[in-house]
Amino acid sequence: MKIGILSDTHLIAPLPEFKKSIDHHFRDVDKIIHLGDFTDIGIARYLSGKKELIAVCGNMDHREIRNEFPATREIEISRIRIGLIHGGGPPFGIEARIREQFNDVDVILYGHTHTPANHRVKEVLFFNPGSPTRPSAGKGTIGILYIGEKIEGQVIELGG
Repeated sequence: MKIGILSDTHLIAPLPEFKKSIDHHFRDVDKIIHLGDFTDIGIARYLSGKKELIAVCGNMDHREIRNEFPATREIEISRIRIGLIHGGGPPFGIEARIREQFNDVDVILYGHTHTPANHRVKEVLFFNPGSPTRPSAGKGTIGILYIGEKIEGQVIELGG
């Protein structure tokens, strides 16, 4: 299974460049996961029109988004337990803080820092796709999570 992963889009409307990136990189994904800070429900509507959207809200999201998406959630895909959270506070120590939110998961997907992460800590994959529109440094990024024999994440650097 191939899942498109996004966070921290911080858009009011799906801009042409954003749409082009989604159409290209997520054309063959099975689902899309957004990890919060949409900042406008129009982004969620756009993404859900492409594929099944699974999401959590972020600290910059307004009431309409917070009413539709929880702050944290756990899902299971192909017997893989996945924790979803936006995160909060300073970037330093964020993984230790978010780890406390989940008991028995194989993967923790998070955002907030705008900095990609893709590594394991004690058998748990921590994956942050970064931000497609407000990178912490360099170009914007999105991610792909592959679930098969193994669980693997891929960070994709966007053009521009």
